[in-house]
Amino acid sequence: MLKGLGGLGDMAKMMKTAQEMQTKMAELQDSLSAMTVTGESGAGLVRATATAKGELTALDIDPSIFNPDEKEVVEDLILAAIKDAQQKAQEKSAAEMGKLTEGMGLPAGMKLPF
Repeated sequence: MLKGLGGLGDMAKMMKTAQEMQTKMAELQDSLSAMTVTGESGAGLVRATATAKGELTALDIDPSIFNPDEKEVVEDLILAAIKDAQQKAQEKSAAEMGKLTEGMGLPAGMKLPF
């Protein structure tokens, strides 16, 4: 008698799965703000720390590189360390997102949010 309503059960299951994914995405976004990565340049003379969301949180510069004649070198090292930290943040974020999609049975490499 309710044979034609079988699709509604599937729809309800799909909606529940979507809500669970939304909750997990929000949790992941919060956890990415707490995870940190460190980029470096000049064999560790300049270190930049960022959240996995890419927000720069700290910069550590070895005082030995402060030579007024090498100002441009120092600037380049700082930029390189920041870029390294940002790239590592992207990689960390993608890895964590990959764990989420795998856990939900979604295809590997699927980009979220859409």
